[in-house]
Amino acid sequence: MGVVIVAGPSGVGKSHLGQVLGWSVLRLDDFYREGHDPDLPRSSLGIPDWDHPGSWDPVAAVGAIAELCASGEADVPVYDLASSARTGTQHLVVGDQFIAEGLFAPQVVSACREAGLLDAAICLRRHRLVTFALRLARDLREGRKGPWVLVRRGWRLKNDDDRVVAQAVAAGCEPMTPRQARRMLRSPT
Repeated sequence: MGVVIVAGPSGVGKSHLGQVLGWSVLRLDDFYREGHDPDLPRSSLGIPDWDHPGSWDPVAAVGAIAELCASGEADVPVYDLASSARTGTQHLVVGDQFIAEGLFAPQVVSACREAGLLDAAICLRRHRLVTFALRLARDLREGRKGPWVLVRRGWRLKNDDDRVVAQAVAAGCEPMTPRQARRMLRSPT
């Protein structure tokens, strides 16, 4: 069994892809560092900088992927963005195929490929205004932070979408729309 790594800008539809396919999803964003960590990068908005690579633990993420590929199950962290903290763990059981998705997914592509764990690596992309609207709706619905912070953060992220996609492609992810990804992953190999 291997993993499909799904990268892309925040709000582009990475989690939704797994739901539509009916596959188990490992949320790589749950591997963020605790908000009280003194070394956690902070944004100019005074909140944890969830877009900075230093806010995330790639070693623990690859370890969870390896465990899921080997045994089909693992205890993984649950992270709450509103409180900037891990709130517990979840016992994740995966079937023959599963997705590991998150903003920092490109950082684990090479390690997963070298370990023989990788089935595919893709990067979802949409028009940046569509992604902005989807991200804002999700963040407001989930109460991740106050509305004004979410609008300002989302507007900044909108201007960064092309860079996020370019970095994922440089890390070995194939760029595609969510529709193209669904078609590819539903096709028998």
